[in-house]
Amino acid sequence: MIDQDNNQLGVIPTHEALAKSREAGLDLVEVSPTESPPVCRIMDYGKHLYEKKKRQKVAAQSHVVLLKEIRMRPKTDAHDRMIKIKHAKEFIAEGHKVQFTMVFRGRERMHRDLANEAFGEIIAELAEIAKVERTPIMDGKRMVMIIVPGKK
Repeated sequence: MIDQDNNQLGVIPTHEALAKSREAGLDLVEVSPTESPPVCRIMDYGKHLYEKKKRQKVAAQSHVVLLKEIRMRPKTDAHDRMIKIKHAKEFIAEGHKVQFTMVFRGRERMHRDLANEAFGEIIAELAEIAKVERTPIMDGKRMVMIIVPGKK
């Protein structure tokens, strides 16, 4: 048996353990029933349950925000872009950030205006559920924009 201060007490008959727990105003809790002899502990069981529930609640609330990336090209069709926007809405609903990456190849780099128009449509489409964290910026052969969950 182990007392409330985690001190080893050795093998104690059940009636003595119950007497000690009543004397301390605490509960006698069976920690490990499969052991021979069973291991018990003197503790405040209500407080133990409260702390356990509190730890579970904190663990459930700790949601890791991931950065999801959606890639496209300046030539991406409007319908395909709407499908990508639909995926972005799903990611945002889960609480993730979404990075839109416009990949340019060859002479497509000269047509940044197409990319800006596409990003403008995306921003307008997601305006009611999200906000722009990083505006569209050219980064080498890519144009990158990050959107985060915001307004609900």
